[in-house]
Amino acid sequence: MSPLPAPLGTVERGLQWVAGLFALAGGLALAVLGAVTGVSVFWRYVLRDPIFGIEDISTMALTVVVAGAVAYGAVHQSHVSVNVIKYAGGRGLTRVTDVAARLGGIAICSFAAYGLVTKGSCGMPCGAMTSNLGIIHTPFYYGLAAAMGFYAVLLVLHLIIGLLHWSGADPNEMLD
Repeated sequence: MSPLPAPLGTVERGLQWVAGLFALAGGLALAVLGAVTGVSVFWRYVLRDPIFGIEDISTMALTVVVAGAVAYGAVHQSHVSVNVIKYAGGRGLTRVTDVAARLGGIAICSFAAYGLVTKGSCGMPCGAMTSNLGIIHTPFYYGLAAAMGFYAVLLVLHLIIGLLHWSGADPNEMLD
């Protein structure tokens, strides 16, 4: 397997760093979500006085967790995949299907990012806020859009790397 050209390696390391930031935000949100859930359970079942709006905070924290998981999971290839095509057609077929799958993933992630930005930019006039506390959804839509856009950029990089390694082993192909 030939090494990556220097610019692509730099881009890949940069994307890994950005994914780390997404993971940090997601991890902090997960800690907040755990604390909020613990406090909520205590207040509801021990003190018999549920906290108003706790679902709103939990939902918004969960969107940050999801955004972090999408980006971090993309870099570390931890999303679920089933690799049966290579058993049926070998590397010759997977070269073509990898390109098709990555192009499809780029299109889907880009469309999702565009939809999230479009929906998020409407904000309060469209009623995009939580029902109890009135937390505006806009920054959370933008965070999810950033994660989806990040995944699309990563897929573009993997597509380029895969095309550069057309005659050899693709370094981003899942191994057995």
